[in-house]
Amino acid sequence: MNERQRARRPGGRSARIGAEVHQAVTDLISERGYGNFTVGEVAARAGVADSSIYRRWGSLEKLLTDVALTRLNTQSPMPDTGSLEGDLRTYAANVAREITGPDGVAVVRLAVALSGNDQQAVQASDDLRTERMRQLQSMLDRSRERGEDAPDALGVLDHVLAPMYIRVLFGMGPLTPEYVDGLVDRLL
Repeated sequence: MNERQRARRPGGRSARIGAEVHQAVTDLISERGYGNFTVGEVAARAGVADSSIYRRWGSLEKLLTDVALTRLNTQSPMPDTGSLEGDLRTYAANVAREITGPDGVAVVRLAVALSGNDQQAVQASDDLRTERMRQLQSMLDRSRERGEDAPDALGVLDHVLAPMYIRVLFGMGPLTPEYVDGLVDRLL
């Protein structure tokens, strides 16, 4: 088995480099905004060759999508508290914590920017939306299996997630636990 055929070690050099590249992207988005940096600048910030980024991700848009999807999957996992109300409250609190954290606004802006006109960016945005909806749907399906009356995934998006994202994007006040719980209450 040659070097390329060997599986990457999840905690090894590859994981460390991936984390450094992801952090470089997040920092550059925070500092300059989407579309205002190159793969070369990401590489320099992360201390890797730009050829390493192209080899692993293929393009800046694919790298940006990976950063956003990774954050989505690690920062806002789907809770399983045993009830729809508990799941929604926990999930909403996790999302609020994620999008108001140190890199939260940058990642939200990245997700918005990926919905632009460029075909790769549109595909990246579709991938993010599909993953978020898949996660929500799994939580809602689980609650229906328990016999609970669950809203649809778009209802959660419209009544819980969208208001939080709008507040963060436009600097419209903090996402207090009371505010987040109120969103869930109105949905239910």
